[in-house]
Amino acid sequence: MHSALAEWSKRPDMVVHNDAPLNCEPPLAALAGEITATDGFYCRNHGPIPQISPADWRLTVAGPGTGPQPLGYQQVTELPAHELTATLVCAGNRRAELMGVRPMPGKEPWRQGAISTATWRGARLADVLVAAGVGGAPDAHVAFTGVDVAPEAAPPQPYGSSIPLAKAMAGEVLLAWAMNDEPLPRVHGGPIRVIAPGFIGARSVKWVTGITVQPGPSANYFQNVEYRLLPPDAEPAPGAGTPLSSLPLNCAVLTPGDGATVPAGPLDVTGYAVAEDCARIAAVEVSADGGDSWRRAALTPAHGRWSWRHWSLSINAEPGPLRLIARAVDDTGATQPESAAALWNPGGYANNSWTRLNLRVA
Repeated sequence: MHSALAEWSKRPDMVVHNDAPLNCEPPLAALAGEITATDGFYCRNHGPIPQISPADWRLTVAGPGTGPQPLGYQQVTELPAHELTATLVCAGNRRAELMGVRPMPGKEPWRQGAISTATWRGARLADVLVAAGVGGAPDAHVAFTGVDVAPEAAPPQPYGSSIPLAKAMAGEVLLAWAMNDEPLPRVHGGPIRVIAPGFIGARSVKWVTGITVQPGPSANYFQNVEYRLLPPDAEPAPGAGTPLSSLPLNCAVLTPGDGATVPAGPLDVTGYAVAEDCARIAAVEVSADGGDSWRRAALTPAHGRWSWRHWSLSINAEPGPLRLIARAVDDTGATQPESAAALWNPGGYANNSWTRLNLRVA
């Protein structure tokens, strides 16, 4: 077993992209249920994982109408607790497919497993802002700062990000202290982290110790330079491109695995679908003839807006090569882009092209 997986109580078959800090994704079989077990939940970190006890944790909240307000762990956890099931998705999920179009030196080759779902419990960010007496204009932003220092940032700095104030006050954004009915693990941002459902995982800042309501987005490297969509030949620069926020409509195949050899006869194909609002996913369609015809898969009921949907379809697999394509459709009839090549960007972000598998039927 990889030593970093043992250190952070992760299952031994996680795919490790980096061990210091730990960046890993689960095998696809671990994503089959509505809730992802904590030991199989993907990890995305940018710097050494800090160690902060609840007794030592402090949060400073600042913004228009008040000076910096310090809050301790007990003060936050004494606010009304709320629970939600939410899927977090790394902005680089399915990056490996983009890397097959054109190399991305230095980037982690995330497959389809940089996504997981947990039940989170914590205080609503809106309640924290109200308790601290912080206001702001309707078009303001809420900036978060963690304590994990990222060497890759220029200059090296603690991780930070921001979301619009309207999102922060909508009620679903949490300062979470529990994950899957257990205290939030250190590797996942414990003792307290942000959960911003419906947005890319990069906005759900771990080990949060600073919250500021301000006129514009955060100037942090990971809001102002990274996690932005750039034209194919552009270089990352402050303010360049478009900052990533809400999740695009997307789906992936969990079984069978790409490149697998499967027996002839009935073949069960399963996967997940996700969107900014998962309740608006209307269908998943699967093609076994290169996109000439499509069949609708069985789609699990929506369990709220923020949790992925699983799907399944049985097809008759005949001997020889078999190419499967899957795409999701929302309630407006919109679907995913067809080509990964058309989505290529230097950050390797937001690949929501049709999912394609090449199988051999024996």
